[in-house]
Amino acid sequence: MEISAAGRLEVRITAADVGKRVSVRSLIEHGPSGEKFSDTVGVLTSWDNGVLRITRKSGESVRVAESALVAGKVVPAAPARRRGPAASYGELARVAARGWRPVESELLGEWELRAAAGFTRRANSVLPLGDPGLPLDDALTAVRRWYAARGLPAYVQTATGAEGTQELLCAELERRGWVREVTAELWTGGLAPVADLGDDTSEVLLSRDADEAWLTRYQRKGVSEVALRVLGGGPSGGLSPGEPSVWFATVPGEPGAEAPAAIGRCVVDGRWAGFAAVEVDPARRREGLATAVMAALAVRALEEGASAAWLQVETDNEGGRALYDRLGFAPHHAYHHYRAPEEPASEGSAPDSSAPVGDGAS
Repeated sequence: MEISAAGRLEVRITAADVGKRVSVRSLIEHGPSGEKFSDTVGVLTSWDNGVLRITRKSGESVRVAESALVAGKVVPAAPARRRGPAASYGELARVAARGWRPVESELLGEWELRAAAGFTRRANSVLPLGDPGLPLDDALTAVRRWYAARGLPAYVQTATGAEGTQELLCAELERRGWVREVTAELWTGGLAPVADLGDDTSEVLLSRDADEAWLTRYQRKGVSEVALRVLGGGPSGGLSPGEPSVWFATVPGEPGAEAPAAIGRCVVDGRWAGFAAVEVDPARRREGLATAVMAALAVRALEEGASAAWLQVETDNEGGRALYDRLGFAPHHAYHHYRAPEEPASEGSAPDSSAPVGDGAS
């Protein structure tokens, strides 16, 4: 907190600091036992009618009454990273988008509208990496129409917690009634340490295609042709010019097993290798199979020139988060999917599908 020369806490922020990262202390209770305080760090997304709204790294919004402020100051836009490769949010957002390509996309200014028949939110949401070229309300109207024409709910994917992320857009969406349905995190780490952890990867089979065995272990059943296109798509850079560099790993199950013991997917994009769909038979967990899958994929990605790794994991996936922490990964930023509020259907309009859409984070 800011402390004056006289040793007093001071509030050194104003409404002019909206959009900046701040640290504030506020009074939350008066009582016989004394005063109690709460500290909040995040992006100041609004200061209206005597109330501050601060968006934390996780995407959670905190409202603080101006009258309760005890201290406050502007702090650096992003804390120094202690481990993992250096990367901007924009770089990682584009790499992640190329690693999970939709079957259809269209630009609205610098926003990318993506659709894949409802297979995962990531492939069926707007990626807003700049100016849509329209006032926000007009842009959101265009977004809703685009998805309605395809019988899909309208989603906007945003991010929080790193320099250049979209806390202000999150706040504007929430003001307009858009609902945050899913929060996950993108983690980064070095690729060579992952490869070094695989003492024995001889059981791991690698292929350019997701075969029937791989798909029987994949958590999303009834995978469609569209889903196969998303799974097999990615940036060019494989062994064949113009082909996406996507690898699928499989650890066969015991004789007679209906599905493999473990699977995984990796996309190579320049210096980055992206891991996804790392899944293990519940009966075979704690045998090191997930580590073996990632190590085998990491070795292949290193051979193709990658040096850094990323993956996405949902905030409630405690097992996955523990594994990735042991492998040297650390959170870079959080990302969220906001769904448009329901609106009355007009005559002749396309239906707004309410079917659930999986996030696809692994």
